[in-house]
Amino acid sequence: MDTVSQEIKMTASPITLPETIPASDREIEMVRLYKVILLDDNVTTFDFVIRILKSIFQKDQLTALKLTMEVHYDGLSHVVTLPREQAELRQTQVHDAARLEGFPFRCVIEPA
Repeated sequence: MDTVSQEIKMTASPITLPETIPASDREIEMVRLYKVILLDDNVTTFDFVIRILKSIFQKDQLTALKLTMEVHYDGLSHVVTLPREQAELRQTQVHDAARLEGFPFRCVIEPA
């Protein structure tokens, strides 16, 4: 072993980290979750709704079809539950895509 390696080995000491103290229940802020709900209308096509579910909500073909049928027959469908900012983003994405294609398709968010 060379002299530099010996000096490093002799002078190196373990690092002591401060003790981690768990936060009390009052200090932990729970993230409020929101449901994203798609609403039925008499104009928007099934193809558009399926495309939205696949592209914005990352649903597979079968799930997208099931949720589209739920929107059609029940008038609405709860698609996903997310923190508020993410739910609002998805809502905006849906409305923007619908507007671009000339559909009145809407979705709402509500506290879970």
